[in-house]
Amino acid sequence: MGLPDEKPAGLDSPLVPKVLKRVAQVQVAAFRATNGRVGSRWRVGAGWRRPVPTLLLDHVGRRSGSRFTTPLLYLEDGPDLVVVASQGGLPKHPQWYRNLLAQPDTVVALRGERVRRVRARVADPDERAALWPRLVELYADFDRYQRWTDREIPVVVLEPR
Repeated sequence: MGLPDEKPAGLDSPLVPKVLKRVAQVQVAAFRATNGRVGSRWRVGAGWRRPVPTLLLDHVGRRSGSRFTTPLLYLEDGPDLVVVASQGGLPKHPQWYRNLLAQPDTVVALRGERVRRVRARVADPDERAALWPRLVELYADFDRYQRWTDREIPVVVLEPR
């Protein structure tokens, strides 16, 4: 169930983000309906054998002002939560990342915890270098995604507020 080492043909198709969005909507609905009993573990790709914890990130559209929720894999780092703007190795940063740059104060939901207030910031280069190996250990496909894209995949730290 692993992902290929080489970038899959068609990954840059405009259809891919639409499919990812629909899958995310189903995961968000299941997570919310069960308070995280369903949808709080990612079991795809490298997560098949070692499921990865998932949170729900709320964010506000920087142009639309609409509220969105995105499920993301996360790493606990002391009181902080760390997420990765990988978008499966697609060539563009995900919308949630751009939205957090515009409005960093937000909330996340974790299994059994509906609301945790956080402030997002992008990890600086040294911090990213320290976190990246831990993130790859958590979910090996992050390393593949980085190889599949020309952009540096941002690492975002969600600090409690």
